[in-house]
Amino acid sequence: MPTLPGSPPVEVVLRRSARARRFSLRVSRLDGKVTLSLPVHAREAEAMAFARAQEGWIRRALAQLPGQAAVGHGSVLPVEGRPLRLEPAPGRLVRIEGDSLLVPGDPAQAGVRAAAFLKLLARDRLTAASDRHARALGRPYQRITLRDTRSRWGSCTADGSLMYSWRLVMAPPEVLDYVAAHEVAHLAEMNHSPAFWSVVARLVPGYAARRAWLRREGQGLHGFRFGGSDAEGD
Repeated sequence: MPTLPGSPPVEVVLRRSARARRFSLRVSRLDGKVTLSLPVHAREAEAMAFARAQEGWIRRALAQLPGQAAVGHGSVLPVEGRPLRLEPAPGRLVRIEGDSLLVPGDPAQAGVRAAAFLKLLARDRLTAASDRHARALGRPYQRITLRDTRSRWGSCTADGSLMYSWRLVMAPPEVLDYVAAHEVAHLAEMNHSPAFWSVVARLVPGYAARRAWLRREGQGLHGFRFGGSDAEGD
């Protein structure tokens, strides 16, 4: 992969596009990936010369990305929109008590255990929300899968399978509910047409505020690093 030298070096993903008429750069605010779009017949050397000329802008954009916070005892973590402090505790089960998320066991595994707890909670909440909206719509879904996706909060396939980011359980419950309604609405309309948004509005009146929260604050949910289990699905 082409790289801009420096400290640190920056990898640049080259993406050729038949629609591109000029070079353009994008820095993802979700994972920091730098993508350079270029016309199909453009030379890679010219593309990288363009990237070098824009290096100052690229590094400023990367510097403005939120940091990744390692989760462990003492960390404050949003759970269903509430800030909870991870605390050591006796016993075997991770649990919520008051304003604390109690995580027993090896402190080095606190982040991994907290993520496992959140995934179970996310499955419970997203299944309940999906079931409710599917009944209201009269359209059953096939199954639910949880992943740690960076590019989307959910998806719906043509066969009715739903996928969600488990990190939604860190958002306020009404935001999670909106995403579930959004994906269930695709069971009726596999597009983002006015008809689709009409279905969403029927399932969640006033959804715009919830959608706006996710666009404004959702990026921060990716700023927590739990350990080896981060990217595992189920």
